[in-house]
Amino acid sequence: MKKILIYLFLSIAAITFLYPFYWMIVASLAPESEISGLWVFPSKLTLASYTQMLSKIPIGRSLLNSVIVASLTTLGVIIFSSMVGYALALMRFKGRNLIFYIIIFTMTLPFQITLIPNYITMVKLNLVDTYAALVLPFLLNAFAILLFRQAFMGMPKALIDAARVDGCSDLRILFQVLFPNIIPTIVIVGILTFMNSWNEVLWPLIVIREESLMTMPQMVTLFSVGGRAESQLGVKLASAVLLALPIMIAYTFFQKYFIQSMASSGLKE
Repeated sequence: MKKILIYLFLSIAAITFLYPFYWMIVASLAPESEISGLWVFPSKLTLASYTQMLSKIPIGRSLLNSVIVASLTTLGVIIFSSMVGYALALMRFKGRNLIFYIIIFTMTLPFQITLIPNYITMVKLNLVDTYAALVLPFLLNAFAILLFRQAFMGMPKALIDAARVDGCSDLRILFQVLFPNIIPTIVIVGILTFMNSWNEVLWPLIVIREESLMTMPQMVTLFSVGGRAESQLGVKLASAVLLALPIMIAYTFFQKYFIQSMASSGLKE
C-alpha cells in the first residue's frame, strides 16, 4: 500500500508538471475557437497558427540569431570557465581561495545589478546592435566555474603528474587529458548555459534594436506584446512552442549526462 501511494503521488506530480507543456503544444495546433475550452484534445489539428506566425514575423532569422548567440556563449563559457576552474583547483598561488570566495559571492547578485555598467561598456566599445554585445557579457559564469573546479579537484593527482612528466603544458593537460574525463560536467554546463542564453530576453531588448539581429525570445516577446499577434492566443502559443522546442530536444538527448553530473557534483575541499 505504501508503494502504491508513493507511485500515485509521483504520477500526480508528473501529470501536474507535464500538462501545461502538453496543453501549450496541443493548443497551438487547435483551431482558435477551441483554445479557450480545450482540456485534452481538439476536434481537429491545424497548422494555421504556425502559418500566421511565420507570415507576421521573421522567425527564421531570429532562430538563426539565437542559435549563433547561444552556441558562441556556450562555447566561450566552457573554454574560459574551465580555465578558471582549473586554476582554482590545481594551481597554487596567493589569493586563490579569496578569488574563489569572491566568485561564489557573485552568484548571489542578480544580473540586473550589472545591466547599466554592461550597457555603458557596450556603448563605449561601439558594440550595440552586434552579436558581440549579446555574447561578451556572458563568457564567464560563476556556477560553471564552480562545477569545473569541483570536477578537477576529483581528478586523480597521478594522472596530472604523469601528464606533466610527459611534458604537457597546463592547456594540454586541461583540454587533452582532463576534458575527456569530465564529459558529464561539460554537458551540464553546456545545457545550462545554452538554455540561459537562449531564454535571455532583457539584455537583448537593451542592446539590440535592429530586427535582423534580434534573438528569438526577443522577437517572440515583441510579437506577443507589441500587437503583431493581434490578440490571437494560438499564434502566441505557436511562437512559444518554437521557442521551447530546441531546449526540450537538447535535454531529451543529454538528460543522462545531466543527471549523472548533478548526482556526482558534490563539493570537495
